[in-house]
Amino acid sequence: MNHNPTEVAQLQPDYLGFIFWEPSSRFFEGEMPDLPKSIKKVGVFVDAPLEEVLKKVTQFQLDAVQLHGKESVQYCNSLRHAEPVSTSHESETPKQVRCNELEIIKVFSIKDDFDFSILKDYESVCDYFLFDTKGKLPGGNGYTFDWSILEKYPSTKPFFLSGGIGLESIEKLKKFKNSPASKYCFAIDVNSKFETQPGLKNITSLKTFINELTDELQLKTDN
Repeated sequence: MNHNPTEVAQLQPDYLGFIFWEPSSRFFEGEMPDLPKSIKKVGVFVDAPLEEVLKKVTQFQLDAVQLHGKESVQYCNSLRHAEPVSTSHESETPKQVRCNELEIIKVFSIKDDFDFSILKDYESVCDYFLFDTKGKLPGGNGYTFDWSILEKYPSTKPFFLSGGIGLESIEKLKKFKNSPASKYCFAIDVNSKFETQPGLKNITSLKTFINELTDELQLKTDN
């Protein structure tokens, strides 16, 4: 798979995502590029065994995990309090990641409506929520949900806004920023709308998008 995270990193997003769900056409494998410390590396998982997530966290020194499946409250809590897993060989320096410092982003998919009551039990075990569009795939479906649904958001937990966001969304995002629904919106997650092929981003389009929204919202990109 042809990824260009180093080029994306030059645009200085706050987060850069790496997808570790094998069925995805954006599945990341290979060596992690050398990224600036200011960019948080996010591993994206879908109902992965806890042991697998911990190995990836340690192997790639991830700063955050994005859980895109049906992970339970208990799963998130176990991840929060887990001991790091060593993935080093004898010739390497053992790698360690403090899981209690790992940011946990739990994804919830929205279509026509959403039962916000299910969020309550997750508040103590996650750092952020992410709201995406419900579709055939766990993510990257390429279309948006009705953001006005978030006016009913009952929590103070900061959230990421995702789902089919592209250059054509700029004016809509500016209006959203001035709406009650955006009160706890922490970041924008962009992905498929900026791809020339799965995993390969159009840097020019991304740069335009960032420049337009620099003073509006922070940015997260999934590679």
